[in-house]
Amino acid sequence: MLWHAAWALATAAAMAGLSLQGLRIGPELLALAAGGAAAIAGALLSTLGPAGRTAAILMWGAAGAVAAHLTGGTAGPLAAWCLAPAAAATAFRARETLALGAAVSLAAAAVTALDGALMTLPQADAAAAPWLGLLSLGTVTLGFAWGLVDLQGSVARDQRRTARAADIIAILEAQPLLLAVLDRAGRVLTAAGAPVGGHEPRSLEGRSLGHLVAEADLPALAGALHEAARDGRASVYLARADDADSPFELTVRQAGDGRLVAALRDAREQFARERRLEAERVTAEQQNAGKSRFLANMSHELRTPLNAIMGFSDIMRQRLFGPLGDRYAEYAELIHESGTHLLELINDVLDMSKIEAERFELHIETFDARDAISAVLRLMRGQADRAGVHLRGVLPIAALPADADKRAVKQIALNLISNSLKFTPRGGSVTVTVQGDGDTLELVVADTGVGIARDDLARLGRPFEQVGEAEKRTEGTGLGLSLVRAFARLHGGEMSVESEVGQGTTVTVRLPVLVEKPAGQQPLRRKV
Repeated sequence: MLWHAAWALATAAAMAGLSLQGLRIGPELLALAAGGAAAIAGALLSTLGPAGRTAAILMWGAAGAVAAHLTGGTAGPLAAWCLAPAAAATAFRARETLALGAAVSLAAAAVTALDGALMTLPQADAAAAPWLGLLSLGTVTLGFAWGLVDLQGSVARDQRRTARAADIIAILEAQPLLLAVLDRAGRVLTAAGAPVGGHEPRSLEGRSLGHLVAEADLPALAGALHEAARDGRASVYLARADDADSPFELTVRQAGDGRLVAALRDAREQFARERRLEAERVTAEQQNAGKSRFLANMSHELRTPLNAIMGFSDIMRQRLFGPLGDRYAEYAELIHESGTHLLELINDVLDMSKIEAERFELHIETFDARDAISAVLRLMRGQADRAGVHLRGVLPIAALPADADKRAVKQIALNLISNSLKFTPRGGSVTVTVQGDGDTLELVVADTGVGIARDDLARLGRPFEQVGEAEKRTEGTGLGLSLVRAFARLHGGEMSVESEVGQGTTVTVRLPVLVEKPAGQQPLRRKV
């Protein structure tokens, strides 16, 4: 652009100078006009990419031949403008145009020489000829100089690119993967890197990846290519055609131009490690399931002797067969309390074991959910009074008919209220809210207790996990919330926990068990 602009300005200045000297419109000014027009058109065409540069060079050839023809041909002062196409090609700094520029310059010079041989050409004014010659040499020389100066930098840049490309190729050849560019059919267009299955990368070019894969895995290969073309990437393990026990991993990605880039690597070690981990996982699951089945099967054996202990201790503490010393009566009371606590723990462990062993069966019946929650509230009232915690229930006036396991619903409420009472200090409160939302029974237990740290929230609901103060952890098995979550999921529901240290905890259980929308569902509640 700058060289074209300089050419146009120099030509305009020459035309203005000749006009001031009194030179009338003649072949000299027409020749300069042809050169100026080519400069302006070349500046515009050079912005249009390769096609524009090609058109500009051709226009320069025509303008140079016309200018030389109007000023005396090859012996005239503007004969050097026959080299304008080559100068323009050099100024464009594009290698693909250099040969075209040289060819067009040669053609312009040949046409000019042929004109001089066949006809009498106009001669330039004697006074203007030196200036015209200086103008033609200066503009053409400037074009060559402009391009050649940058050509040296371009050569240096090309050398750096070549060296960089050599380094990249060396890295590609040395890395442990086989990298290949594929078409959508899986045919290798180019490849580099490590050999696979005894095939060097170059030997794969023009062939399909299918000949590397065992016949049974050809559908998996086709599926991976289709997935990569559709979703952008895919990864699959494939058995090798020459060794089915030595798989390789194929990772394919879109290249963005309709082609695919594939990476193949030997996956024997990784595949063996994954199979070993999978076998260990299966073994662990089997052992865990065996433990759960054992505990579930031991239900009768564990409960029967404990029930006997509790029954006989109850007879003793009630003195059904006569008086008993105060010390022995106290011991009988302690035995009965300990047995009751142990039975609760055993029931929790057995319930969780049955759930894990997928042997827990829900006994679905229709009942008013308010009655189940009210029964739990009455049961827990004494514990709340002893702990100095205010326990209240907020239940709707209208009935909440539910199809669910009544015992499980009670257990959910019992575990949540028990946890809240355990972690709420004296003087605090626990609020139990029951409401219906469409076909969903919602049970919310909120307390003003110590709260739960953010890091501990993620562990809540896992079997045998306990959080909070150490002395409180010893009061249970850590199965309370696990059973709540499990019972909720068995009913198709969910449990969520919101808590902040020092601000209390809110646990919400949602069960889709209501058989009909409760009639007259209003914000009115009755307290229990």
